[in-house]
Amino acid sequence: MSDSVGRAHTPHHWIDADAGPVVRPYAMTRGRTGHDSRLRLDLIALVVPESATGDPGVDQTLSPEHVEIVERCGDTPQSIAELAAGLDLPVGVVRVLVGDLVDDALVHVTRPVPPAELPDVSILREVINGLRAL
Repeated sequence: MSDSVGRAHTPHHWIDADAGPVVRPYAMTRGRTGHDSRLRLDLIALVVPESATGDPGVDQTLSPEHVEIVERCGDTPQSIAELAAGLDLPVGVVRVLVGDLVDDALVHVTRPVPPAELPDVSILREVINGLRAL
């Protein structure tokens, strides 16, 4: 069967093959828009898998998105923003999913040291010069 342009007409013409399966973000978070945790899951919060995590793919209670978050952070900790971009998901959804993983003790969240708390470059140079003088 074909349409007037000559394309084959499929019974599900509303499915875009390039888009793949579409799951709404609220379905991934079971309708939750936030997380109960007291963690501050802002864009630069780093997600680090727990050392005893093992293979998250064998846990039948985890969604594919949960598993992918743990796997993406396995080699290198990633920020909430990096995860959202890599998974092509809204940041709010990633925050909820990461909060679930924190509750299940599969990951923990750390915050980078704020620039105001880093030592001043001039002090570091003085320390290096002092060590060289020894």
